[in-house]
Amino acid sequence: CRRFLSSSTTNTQGRLRALLRDTAQPVAVVTSRLKGTQDHFHGATLSSFSSISMDPHPLVAFSLRLPSRMATALKSVNSQDPAHMVINVLSAAQMSMAVAFSRVDLHPEPFKDAPHTLTEEGLPILEGTLGALSCKMISSWPLHDLEVLTGTRIEAGSEWSGDGVASELFVARVIRVESILDPASDESLQTLPLLYHRRSYATTTDLPS
Repeated sequence: CRRFLSSSTTNTQGRLRALLRDTAQPVAVVTSRLKGTQDHFHGATLSSFSSISMDPHPLVAFSLRLPSRMATALKSVNSQDPAHMVINVLSAAQMSMAVAFSRVDLHPEPFKDAPHTLTEEGLPILEGTLGALSCKMISSWPLHDLEVLTGTRIEAGSEWSGDGVASELFVARVIRVESILDPASDESLQTLPLLYHRRSYATTTDLPS
């Protein structure tokens, strides 16, 4: 059945969006293989990415809007594989990469113009990243289904058919921080993080002491 949002929920969402627009968010691209392939790579720019645990296991979390080829690929991985994805934490020099991997309709073959190397599992690391994390898929949860999130129902229900955009939360274990080549200059944009702030890409600057 189609579900609609109440006016109070809509108001809360609007105020939350306004607040988060004023909060700089790190930009990352997750790279993996498409379902059933070994050398057909896919990537997606993440608007929501965070480290959520260091002990006893290093864990990261991110969400993907649905429908998503990346979400489909990650939910069908072989649990025996040592790594399923790479989280590329973008540097300030990679704004074009963030754009390319955010709109697959505009950039149907983003890896064609994206220099990259491969991890020991054969997954792509984008050249020029601030850092790259090889990760193993742990689990995912549909964020529109509160009964699954609260544990009152185990199996996921029907797909979202209401207003707004549905997302799925993914949790992954970091198995390795990849070695990244040092940029030629310490002043290079490759040493600074790419951030998303007030609907624009930005980076950091030191405050006067």
